[in-house]
Amino acid sequence: MSAKSIINKELFTPHDEKMLAAVQVKRRTKKKIPFLATGGQGDYMTFICLSVTNKKPSHVSITKVKQFQGSSSFIKRSQWTLDQLRQVNGIDTSKDCPEFDLMFDNGLDQWVASSGGEKCTFIQILHHSCQRYCSARKPEFVNCQSKLLGGNSILHSAADSVTSAVQKASQALNERGERLGRAEERTADMMNSAEQFAVTAHKVRKKGK
Repeated sequence: MSAKSIINKELFTPHDEKMLAAVQVKRRTKKKIPFLATGGQGDYMTFICLSVTNKKPSHVSITKVKQFQGSSSFIKRSQWTLDQLRQVNGIDTSKDCPEFDLMFDNGLDQWVASSGGEKCTFIQILHHSCQRYCSARKPEFVNCQSKLLGGNSILHSAADSVTSAVQKASQALNERGERLGRAEERTADMMNSAEQFAVTAHKVRKKGK
């Protein structure tokens, strides 16, 4: 099971939430922290997770999750509501770079994702979630490639794929219906011909008598 699947299972599912996306990150600028509760800074993995509650009305959260070296468990470290997000900075509009910034009401986090593709997927889903769930002012998305915010997103592509599959299935059913219709017409023609032949044969027999 992947780290993201474990995070969803251990941290979100028990609270009746569903994880929409997650991106593994490292800070671009190190924060000066003298010590941690674990006794030292140590090595750890960090994930930024986007989740939504299953109950209506839906509430979306952005959560910082960490896993410290030597531990198999994941821990929630910080959490914000989607309405607290003020800006998403994609840093570079010309390429799939891994850097991005998240600005909240109470501060700014500067991140480097494990890959440019993983960052792009996260921003696509985050943008879609903002359009769908933000009740008040929507956050600003700056320096993001247009494909992350428009019709070419993964979500739209998936929707297009489903629509295409439905259209193909419908077309196949229509073609099958047309073939069945043509077969029924041929059967009806054959029955009519047989009836006409029977009537003609009957008349011929009567004349012969």
